[in-house]
Amino acid sequence: MFKKIITVWLLALAVWSCATVPVTGRKQLSLISNDEIIKESAAQYRNVIDSSRLSNNAENVAMIKRVGARIQGAVESYMAQKGLSSELNGFNWEFNLIQDDKTVNAWCMPGGKVAFYTGILPICKDETGVAIVMGHEVAHAIANHGRERMSEAMVANGLLSGLSTAMGQNPTLTQQLLLQSVGVGANLGMLKFSREDESEADHIGLIFMALAGYDPELAVPFWERMQANSGGQAPPQFLSDHPADATRIRDIQKWLPEAKRYQKKR
Repeated sequence: MFKKIITVWLLALAVWSCATVPVTGRKQLSLISNDEIIKESAAQYRNVIDSSRLSNNAENVAMIKRVGARIQGAVESYMAQKGLSSELNGFNWEFNLIQDDKTVNAWCMPGGKVAFYTGILPICKDETGVAIVMGHEVAHAIANHGRERMSEAMVANGLLSGLSTAMGQNPTLTQQLLLQSVGVGANLGMLKFSREDESEADHIGLIFMALAGYDPELAVPFWERMQANSGGQAPPQFLSDHPADATRIRDIQKWLPEAKRYQKKR
């Protein structure tokens, strides 16, 4: 009987705290507000940047910021067209390149805080490759995957309240969960995005890069290069929980006609 009551209560909680992912329309759990997670994410981003060595390669830094600005513009345009500009409240975009040739990774925190590691640039090869990665990582933020992971972790740990309340109830655990959900620096743990989230970011990212004026068809060879980079060993951090390469390429090819409808001439 007790188990049934808990199940019904959790189902009611899920319905009450349900949000919708832009573009795909998928329903997701949302126990905390964007204002809360964006504020905390900004603080963690600053900690990562301040403790990292930023690249002094002017050409590469300029490319990251240029692509970031294009993707930002595409996102803002798309959200405005869909009447969803309020979803970007609190966003304060920032794009940085961290000097770390061994880390093949990039990430975007809630609020539009982006970091690339120099280790991923050889696989990107060029500006379009950077746009593929940028679109994918920004898509995670727009789809609120970090907030979703944090909400799920709070439920699993019995923290069934807002973020600020949870901080007061159990500050150590809540801060740890937050770091794991949005703290994606090289030395920080993370509650990995699910394969569903990764596929969703692929889908949304294709649209964003196309809107920014990049060719979405080049996403297929990029992901082939990324897979080849693993050399048969454990995949790089960037691929740690992504869909199998054959599945990813098949899905990307399925989404290409939709993405190309958004493509703008540069």
